[in-house]
Amino acid sequence: PAVPPNNKYIETARKAGCLITSQMELFFQLCPGRIIGITGANGKSTTSSLAAHLLKSGCGQEGVGYSNTFLGGNIGHQPLLDIVDQIADDDVVVLEISNFQLEQIAQIQAAPNIALITNLTANHLDRHGTFEAYCCVKEGIFQYQKTDAGTPVVSIFNAEDPITCDWYQKYLNGQGRQCLAFSADDVPDEYAKVFRLPGRVNRSNLAAALAIVSCFKIDPRRIKEAVQSFKGLPNRCQFIAETNGVRWYDDSKATTPVSTMAALNGIAETKRGQTPFIVLVAGGYDKQINFAELGCCIAHRAKAAVLIGQTSAKIAEAIESTPSGCTIHYADSMEQAVWMSYELAAGGDAVLMSPACASYDMFKNYTQRSAAFIQAIKAL
Repeated sequence: PAVPPNNKYIETARKAGCLITSQMELFFQLCPGRIIGITGANGKSTTSSLAAHLLKSGCGQEGVGYSNTFLGGNIGHQPLLDIVDQIADDDVVVLEISNFQLEQIAQIQAAPNIALITNLTANHLDRHGTFEAYCCVKEGIFQYQKTDAGTPVVSIFNAEDPITCDWYQKYLNGQGRQCLAFSADDVPDEYAKVFRLPGRVNRSNLAAALAIVSCFKIDPRRIKEAVQSFKGLPNRCQFIAETNGVRWYDDSKATTPVSTMAALNGIAETKRGQTPFIVLVAGGYDKQINFAELGCCIAHRAKAAVLIGQTSAKIAEAIESTPSGCTIHYADSMEQAVWMSYELAAGGDAVLMSPACASYDMFKNYTQRSAAFIQAIKAL
């Protein structure tokens, strides 16, 4: 999906009259089940996995409105076309859909029956050029929903995001469409108390998943049990180990500044009122994103920043724009970054690897970056 539409080989094939398609397009054309699509700048994977987890709790319940639940798309599970033959018309499929995949299904004007956007922040500007163009691609998940179908489509928006709030108002009175909005404050206490994932951003992910679940008739007791049993995903602010009183967290999936700020704030919430105790490992591939807000957050939340990759100088400049006690260090490899972090951290501190950038300058993908981080910790 990361191949741009103007790729020279794609252009050559198009000029030759070849059919240009993608796995996501074919899946939308072939899938007989009800598709739930989740997109956004941040929180897509957690929200998709959590929604599927909650929906699975309803499987087998009489009158719930579906038989089986499948999870796929950009989340890295089994390829969609490998499972399409297993899906029946009374099943639901939860898809994480990236902006690249939205570009693809827009070519056939396809969209999910239930569509949700987690939030919008500047991302992939190296691909789209402007934030406005990026948002335009994201809006396609609602724009192409089939409102003339027998069953009304459902469009779900983040009430705390100014742009998606505007979209909520835009689509609210459309025929054949039900609009819902969610926020972190919507989570009922009975669910919030048993939810394991820390921080407001994860409560927002839970609120989003609950908004999806509200479209079905799942017993609330089943929902509560599912909320309690959800353990989160690898590489998303995942606790890895504790060495000499220092806790190590892998947040390699954080490829945007907003994701890293959420991780910093979430860990900082565990020790409210204390002086900064986080050593942050950040940096990576340059997607031409502004780091000003991230720099301010690091300055206030971290005692030290160990920077790697193409964006290290940009992030350092952003941190230095806010007077603070945060010290800045540079590493040439993940191994060196981990060793530096070990030297900088004291008992009771936390080391957070949350890059705020993609991994392509130093690693094949975010999972390889995560593996390098974990291996370096084991080697200490």
